[in-house]
Amino acid sequence: MRFVSKFFWLFVGVLFIFSGLIKLNDPVGTAIKLEEYFEVFAEDFSSVFHVFEPYALLLSILLSTAEVVLGVALLVRWKLKSILVALLALTIFFGFLTFYSAYYNKVTDCGCFGDAIKLTPWQSFAKDMVLLAMILVLLFTQRFLPPITNNRAGATVVAVSAVLSVAIAWFAYEHLPFIDFRAYKVGNNIPALMKPSAPLRYKYVMEKDGRDYEFTDYPMDESYKFKEMVALNPEDGPKITDFNTWNDDGDHTKLILQGKKLLIIVQNVQKADKESFRQISRLVQEAEQQAIMPFVLTSSSSQDFEEFRHEVNLAAPYYFADGTVLKTMIRSNPGIMLLQDGTVKGKWHYNDTPDIEEVKERL
Repeated sequence: MRFVSKFFWLFVGVLFIFSGLIKLNDPVGTAIKLEEYFEVFAEDFSSVFHVFEPYALLLSILLSTAEVVLGVALLVRWKLKSILVALLALTIFFGFLTFYSAYYNKVTDCGCFGDAIKLTPWQSFAKDMVLLAMILVLLFTQRFLPPITNNRAGATVVAVSAVLSVAIAWFAYEHLPFIDFRAYKVGNNIPALMKPSAPLRYKYVMEKDGRDYEFTDYPMDESYKFKEMVALNPEDGPKITDFNTWNDDGDHTKLILQGKKLLIIVQNVQKADKESFRQISRLVQEAEQQAIMPFVLTSSSSQDFEEFRHEVNLAAPYYFADGTVLKTMIRSNPGIMLLQDGTVKGKWHYNDTPDIEEVKERL
């Protein structure tokens, strides 16, 4: 039992630290996921959950930091019983979220490991149940886990981990994630990721006489009633399925993905940092002189964006795109992306707006 206890101690501690760091790497992405949960709970339980939406980023950083701090505290065995109780409470909370998401099919990706590791809701729930069992075992086998450090040293380590966690999250928020796990990361070719990597195969679920049957070929027997079509190799499907740009003249997706393009992404004009457009507008002018065509992508309405572009003096053609897609493309509002024939050559937060020489070096 001593070996089992120590294995669980190491596994749970490392997993919580890993999970927290992944989220701290992209606090905006975690905040978006929290907003999704708040929206679901506001619809299913009470509109009071809308109150939490403005604080999603703060809660994102606090929850992610708590995961790291609790993991570190467990590994150094500081105040072990209290830490295990806190881990138990946090795991029960996460378990409720993942079960609700899975059972009612509300949030299809819990965001447990950010964009690094995608889990289905039932996989997430199973992971939480395994963790719950491990933590319960640790609670009953604490005698095999004596303190590694004295109380003061343990408190110092835990405090330092908390400060570093908040610093990591704030730096990622003020710039961009340290590691980009999304499909629009630098080096990826968007058109290639819009195509399947292999032919998709399907199975057909049919019903007859109250029983379900599965076929790899659609049955010709009309006595079978169609229920659903399920992909057998969904991992080979397109990694990007919703990238589209348009205006009143029609679809312009191909235009954006051809040649050298400097994209200014304004997710929402109401929340965009207006001061940053002094540098961005200068970059737009210089890029156009270098035959790097600037375009703006926004999810705001035409009327709102027209007012906004005149206010910030942004002289570039603009197209519309889905707001969720723009948030996925870059965690900055506004954000800057450099494309060459659809390949992402550079991404910048508005706090790191590049000069034209840096842009040219990427091409």
